Amino acid sequence: MQDHIQRLKGRASLFPYWLGLVALTAAEVLTVYLQLMTGIICHGILLVVFIVQAALAPDRAQRNLFMVLCLAPLIRILSLSMPLAPLPQIYWYLLIYTPLLAATIIVMLNAGLGPHDVGLVSKGWPVQAVLGIVIGLGLGVLEYVILRPVPLASSFTLQGVLAPALILTATTGFVEELIFRGVMQTLSDRVMGLWSVLYVSLIFAVLHIGHYSMLDVAFVFLVALLFTAMVKKSGSLLGVTLAHGIANAMLYCVMPFILS
Repeated sequence: MQDHIQRLKGRASLFPYWLGLVALTAAEVLTVYLQLMTGIICHGILLVVFIVQAALAPDRAQRNLFMVLCLAPLIRILSLSMPLAPLPQIYWYLLIYTPLLAATIIVMLNAGLGPHDVGLVSKGWPVQAVLGIVIGLGLGVLEYVILRPVPLASSFTLQGVLAPALILTATTGFVEELIFRGVMQTLSDRVMGLWSVLYVSLIFAVLHIGHYSMLDVAFVFLVALLFTAMVKKSGSLLGVTLAHGIANAMLYCVMPFILS
């Protein structure tokens, strides 16, 4: 009986986090498919709710998890609210991901996480580099087949591709992997146990609803599971940072010129 009661308490303690995932999904659907401003407002409300829960949660591990969850709605608020239109699209990433990186570092400091805790280590770097490059190339081709986006590079030359590729690797590659496979996964593990891998991967996938492809959402979810396994095996973000950055460079800077 005591074990049954403890299991029920454990499930109840995770309910707010799963409810937050449902709310995040609803806000993304509203933003993408129904009404942009309503969706942004919902993300703003969700951000406030996460902040309040981070202040009121009963223990430090739960407070830290709610704190890092604030980054999910913040990603969407920044990407849709900043005055980016006058700039070439590739530079939007720098303006969006710079404050996101600052917010992530603040979360790390408040949660007491050091570089080693979130995978900012170079151990096994040759293997990580090779895996990251090979996996990134493959994933970039596969996702291009799904999405077929317009290119972010000005031309299919070294000069036209190099700068956008580096920007994508530094932003969507490094910053997103630091957020999701680094900080969020680490803090989620401490509260949700085995469920954390599924939970963080679903959040990552939900934030890709804006690509208007449920096939891509499923694809990204599987990629998130793969990236999580890579980080847990290696203890390093290097491989997934390269894989993520190269995949997006292939998706937006290379494949549109080859397969369009």
